Amino acid sequence: MDRREHLKLLLAGGVGAGLFLASGCSEEDRRQSEEILRASDLSYGRADYEMEHDKRLLSETFFTEAELEMVKVLADIIIPADDESGSATDVGVHDFIEFMMKDSPPFQLVTRGGLMWLNNQCNTRFGKPFLDCSESERLELIDLIAYPDRAAPDMLYGVRFFNRMRDLVATGFFTSRMGVDYLGYQGNRPGFWDGVPAEVLRNHGLEYDQKTLDESIKEEDRYRIAEWDDNMNPI
Repeated sequence: MDRREHLKLLLAGGVGAGLFLASGCSEEDRRQSEEILRASDLSYGRADYEMEHDKRLLSETFFTEAELEMVKVLADIIIPADDESGSATDVGVHDFIEFMMKDSPPFQLVTRGGLMWLNNQCNTRFGKPFLDCSESERLELIDLIAYPDRAAPDMLYGVRFFNRMRDLVATGFFTSRMGVDYLGYQGNRPGFWDGVPAEVLRNHGLEYDQKTLDESIKEEDRYRIAEWDDNMNPI
């Protein structure tokens, strides 16, 4: 089972925390985010103070450019593109994580500290920071912290950091449109019951009378709006 399938199972088990508006990195991104925030489909049912809260957070920046680049790399290591869908950064997971840093301040210190830890480990092992490392060097380090049961005791801090990052990436990806489509989630859909199957009725020597059949809703008519004549008879 690949990494994406593992994350899908994690999300099904309750890792996901919900979809939040994400903060862009450029002025154009911020402008578009504010337009989305004002749109009726997202503002419906939201109090003014909630709208103002999100607007304020969207105007702020937490990650430095280098930190955000590291988050992007980590996100695509956790959920890379494959034949079925794009990668984490293709749906803006890094922007989601940027927003979460501001919406939930307890994330800030441990996340920034974890990024610093990655750089320190890379400098010690490879003589250069994380972003300057090759893909194989990055994966060599990530493999040491991605599997808690196999991690060495001195990797514990990195394990905790990567666990949090994996949860954030999975939440951001699998609550995006692309992630929902990948999961095949259909949402709540009304079913249709068209009565007891004819074979079962025959086994019991029963059948629906014609009046019942005429008055019962047929599947092809389920979305038709009922109309009545002046005598309250169905048309």
